[in-house]
Amino acid sequence: MNTNNFKDIFIGALIRQRVLDMQIDIERVCNFLNCSEKEVLKMYESVSLDTLVLLRWSKLLEYDFFRLYSQHMILYASQSNRNYNTVSKEKNTALPVFRKKIYTKEVIDFIMELIETGEKTKYQIIEEYKIPKTTLYKWISKYKK
Repeated sequence: MNTNNFKDIFIGALIRQRVLDMQIDIERVCNFLNCSEKEVLKMYESVSLDTLVLLRWSKLLEYDFFRLYSQHMILYASQSNRNYNTVSKEKNTALPVFRKKIYTKEVIDFIMELIETGEKTKYQIIEEYKIPKTTLYKWISKYKK
């Protein structure tokens, strides 16, 4: 499954690929999701799915498809939303508060590939993705090929 492109998520194609990788029979998928083969094939063509349906797929395929969207938010949140995961002390909320960004190995690999191929400079990555300079340089020293 190619998850290197977190910008354009075509969830149906990713699900289809995972099903193929795991060699799961379509009858098992239909039974688990309680739907017809035609509905499954339609989901494979979908750019997005209902969250409950995506949760069921994640359980069946033992893969966190939601993480793809989290990584998209980390890398591509608009400039006005860069602090989406921090809550000021004046705002009270019943929602969970995420104190820091968590970069997965896939995101680190994605960023490292951009640097190694010369597609983006370190400065461009720091500016575009708002990754702290110290974090980026730690990744470079740790993961440089």
